[in-house]
Amino acid sequence: MKNALGCHILCEAYGCDPGVLNQRQQIEEIMVEAALRAGAEVREVVFHNFSPQGVSGVVVISESHLAVHTWPELGYAAVDVFTCGDRVDPWAACNYITEHFKANSTSTQEIQRGVQVSCVKSPS
Repeated sequence: MKNALGCHILCEAYGCDPGVLNQRQQIEEIMVEAALRAGAEVREVVFHNFSPQGVSGVVVISESHLAVHTWPELGYAAVDVFTCGDRVDPWAACNYITEHFKANSTSTQEIQRGVQVSCVKSPS
């Protein structure tokens, strides 16, 4: 993560277990454990179960956050893992989450956040 403040992984998880994706408590446990396994320090945890289905939630970590939004009827979850610094492994968290959601396939994108670019003044 050279010259960046953080790494943000955007994950599209497909073919997930609908039973898992609709269980607020289970998703919360998976997300918190993912943060811990990645080496993060958990600060706050907020999750909500929607009616008739779906869960959204966030695990605030000292190093940024993990967030999820689920569509059990589609077997789909949108997962964000954003970590700052280089002490926490965001890929470890993302992989743990998709494994425990029992995703058949994923599409991920890694974005470097806060890229520090040094500009050199051009000669006049």
